[in-house]
Amino acid sequence: MADAMETPPRGAPKMPGAFVLVIFGASGDLTRRKLVPAFYRLHCQGLLPPETAILGFARSDKSDESFRRELRESASAGCDAQPLDDAGWDAFAARLHYHRGAYDAADDFRALGERIEALSARAERPASCLYYLATPPEFFAPITGHLAASGLARKGDASAARVIVEKPFGRDLRSARTLNEQLRAAFDEEQIFRIDHYLGKETVQNILVLRFANSIFEHLWNHDFIDHVQITVAESLDVGSRGGYYDRSGALRDMVQNHMMHLLSLVAMEPPIALTAEAVRSEKVKVLRALRPVRSDCAANGVVRAQYTAGVVNGRRVGAYRQADGVADDSATETFVAFKVHVDNWRWAGVPFYLRTGKCLPRRCTEISIHFQDVPQVLFNRPPTGPLTPNVLTVRVQPDEGMSLEVQVKAPGPAMIINPLKMDFRYAEGFGSAPPDAYERLLLDAAVGDATLFTRSDEVEAAWEFVAPVIAGCCETGRATLAWYPAGTWGPREAEELIERDGRRWHLR
Repeated sequence: MADAMETPPRGAPKMPGAFVLVIFGASGDLTRRKLVPAFYRLHCQGLLPPETAILGFARSDKSDESFRRELRESASAGCDAQPLDDAGWDAFAARLHYHRGAYDAADDFRALGERIEALSARAERPASCLYYLATPPEFFAPITGHLAASGLARKGDASAARVIVEKPFGRDLRSARTLNEQLRAAFDEEQIFRIDHYLGKETVQNILVLRFANSIFEHLWNHDFIDHVQITVAESLDVGSRGGYYDRSGALRDMVQNHMMHLLSLVAMEPPIALTAEAVRSEKVKVLRALRPVRSDCAANGVVRAQYTAGVVNGRRVGAYRQADGVADDSATETFVAFKVHVDNWRWAGVPFYLRTGKCLPRRCTEISIHFQDVPQVLFNRPPTGPLTPNVLTVRVQPDEGMSLEVQVKAPGPAMIINPLKMDFRYAEGFGSAPPDAYERLLLDAAVGDATLFTRSDEVEAAWEFVAPVIAGCCETGRATLAWYPAGTWGPREAEELIERDGRRWHLR
């Protein structure tokens, strides 16, 4: 990948050099719904060099024109806010090309190399390559192996070639290590960009700014002032057409091992020595390695696993999970999980982190809440004005991105009545527009070679080292410890009891 231009002025976006993006799995849903729309928006913002080309690679028989026509139809269907700009799309569509090939055919990769050369001819210097593996995981090894064998991987030269890998990064520790070995056989670690779209969300990135650019928070960010932390990733949708995939995965693999471990590590990490990819990612790994292990024989006792039954979500009738296509009639796969973790280091000694995630909950919301210690039981925090609710700092990752701080204030009037007040910041109101899509930021970062928001191999393995025993222990008990909750509720009663046993309650209800 060509090096970024000279250091831009403060606030200016990063600009990549000319590159060819090759999307493996170009006929898939991810390409139509996320990748191409994200590149279209980057194109409209003037963030792509004129010579940049996008080359779809898949087994379907298509021409450049039919590929462009399909993508335009998808883009038009997805434009809820405003109609697609015809002139803007036509200019962007000239960048779109298609190459038919099989993932296990060496000849097709040699032909791919020739096509890349032809598309690179317009640039003043050879364009670099960005390979996106938007395919099922079983194709990762064949694709990267053929890229290496055909000379397209250019191992050791991160300025010439990079590869973006979609999750899941394995389904257990062993398969994650195998995948890392397969990727590193074709590319150096500096060339591998493991993408998790959660890390591209503006509010997730702002966790570091909130902590390390505001002196009022960082000195409070420890066990002396924080009582506990809650992380909730709630989805209102059911499994839909993904029943077959989800039944082999479950909430622990689908959400906890990746998304929730990322959020946890960003909240708990120490200040990095610099805002470089290696410095930031090294601090995240330290958090994961400091997590108190959960023995597999204890997992079923400390982890609440549940599955949704029939119910109503936002006025829509939803059938039970076991009724979904591709799901076994006696499935013991969890669609909800809640448990408590500890980060055993000096900063977080004794501070519990409560994690929960689930499908078919009342609304879609990802929230991190920092619950500060109670004020002393004197003055206002005892009758008749007390007890008071503690201060809570909340980061809303999605939707309605923003943050709020709950403080205690005196209500107007002669009586001493104290009520909580929420000081609220919303991105859409504060900046006049909603934050950009996460894929826009991540794809642009990959194009310029900034790996800060991507996952390093040791981070993947450290997350699996913690989660794998939990999964193993829960699988051993299966249906025996599985709880139930109606679709449209906040999960099973057992999840409430988990936190209430410690004298606390879930913040998002």
